[in-house]
Amino acid sequence: MSDNDSLWSFVLHLSLLSLLAIGGVNTVLPELHRFVVLDHPWMTDEQFTALYALAQAAPGPNVIFVTLIGWQVAGLVGALVATLAICGPATVIAYVATRLSTQWQHLKWFRLLRSGLIPLTTGLMIASAWLLTAASAQNVLSYVITAATALVMLTTRINPLWLLALAGGAGAAGII
Repeated sequence: MSDNDSLWSFVLHLSLLSLLAIGGVNTVLPELHRFVVLDHPWMTDEQFTALYALAQAAPGPNVIFVTLIGWQVAGLVGALVATLAICGPATVIAYVATRLSTQWQHLKWFRLLRSGLIPLTTGLMIASAWLLTAASAQNVLSYVITAATALVMLTTRINPLWLLALAGGAGAAGII
């Protein structure tokens, strides 16, 4: 398969994922991982996780993660087309949906649809969290720390940056 075929395949896949990314790009991480790590060996688990961490640490939208994967796959052209592929279809649908939602607010099926998207998005986010945990955890202590961090996040109002700094310190100290 030529490089153009690979890039075209990547763009088509991202365009489809764009339509499924209800709740943001984080919700399609498992499928994106399968495509770029398992189906097409464009990167390793470690590279995938590192790019995700870099995108999360950078200011701005987390969709930069897809741009970084595009860069890894095909350089500057890959970064540009990946960004357009993941943002374009969803942007068009969001625009149309926003225009129509004001007309459909009173319809029962529309309210049910919006309510049904909440558990769907939650499930997709949990699947993404599990994928990232499994790809980066190296031992039982890593899983315990991840679970404890999730518990603290869910039960307190502590700023996540403090937890990230604590994990970074533990990593630098060689604890994890």
